[in-house]
Amino acid sequence: MTHTTTHKEALNIAVLTVSDTRTEETDTSGGYLRSALLEAGHVLSDKQIVKDDIYQMRAIVSKWVADNEIHAILVTGGTGFTQRDSTPEALMPLFDKTVDGFGELFRHISYAEIDSSTIQSRAVAGLANNTVIFCMPGSTGACKTAWTKIIQNQLDSSYRPCNFVPHVMHGKLCQSRG
Repeated sequence: MTHTTTHKEALNIAVLTVSDTRTEETDTSGGYLRSALLEAGHVLSDKQIVKDDIYQMRAIVSKWVADNEIHAILVTGGTGFTQRDSTPEALMPLFDKTVDGFGELFRHISYAEIDSSTIQSRAVAGLANNTVIFCMPGSTGACKTAWTKIIQNQLDSSYRPCNFVPHVMHGKLCQSRG
């Protein structure tokens, strides 16, 4: 059972689209995430599109992680199995801690939507320098699933019993289980 309170904190969130072909005009996944986070009352800190290159991804995300004003990073694309898909390899080395439950839950929820094809998703998440990073597939549908069923609640300070806001805003652990 989930409980909510009325107090909500706006987070500063950056969005990264990993694609060799998308432009701002054709980036429907990044555009969806931008609109969704703004609608939820958060602030868009930055939005970029980067080629599926390990070092370019790491450079951008490392810059954001080092910025104490950015609380969360949403990454879309590069989580599949093609030769160019390298988001997990690029970003997992930056994680101080992995959020194993994100990928597990994403695939569980996706199973109802795309059946066994969900096994080809390498959605991952982690914490780096008190910044939570969610990496999800590049389809707009996958981004909607990840945002509406998992991420939105976890970036909502009023969501109970736990959310990531204390970790990213104050460096504290979830205090609701005591």
